Amino acid sequence: MGEVLGKVLVVDDDEVIRQLIAVNLNLEGFEVSTATDGQDCLDRVLDVMPDVITLDVMMPFLDGWTTAHRLRTEEATSHIKVVLITARAQDDDRTRGLGIGVDAYLTKPFDPAELIEVVRDLAVRGRGRS
Repeated sequence: MGEVLGKVLVVDDDEVIRQLIAVNLNLEGFEVSTATDGQDCLDRVLDVMPDVITLDVMMPFLDGWTTAHRLRTEEATSHIKVVLITARAQDDDRTRGLGIGVDAYLTKPFDPAELIEVVRDLAVRGRGRS
C-alpha cells in the first residue's frame, strides 16, 4: 500500500456512521482513529494528533459545537483541521460553525466522495503549515 495521506479522528455517536466514514477514509489511505463523542475526542486528540477531525454536532455528553470551540481555543489543538458533519443544515448552524473556526461543514446525508475530497484537501493544507 502507498504512503499514509494523513491521520483522521472520526467523531460520531452513531456507530454505523462512524464506521462508514472510517472505512471510506481508510480505503483512501488515511490512518483513522475513532471517538464516540466530544469528550472522547478531547481525551484522545493529543495521543492521536490527527491532521483532520470529522466531528458530528449532535452528540451526548459534549456536542460538536463545544468540542470544536475547545479544540480551537487550546494551543496544542488549534491547528487541527475540523470538518463538522451534521443533519443541521440551516444557515444559522453553518454560520455558527464557521464562527467557531471550523474548516468545512458537510450536511447529512453526505456524499462519501465529497467527504474524502474535503478531508484530503484539509490534510494537505494542514501539513503545509509546518
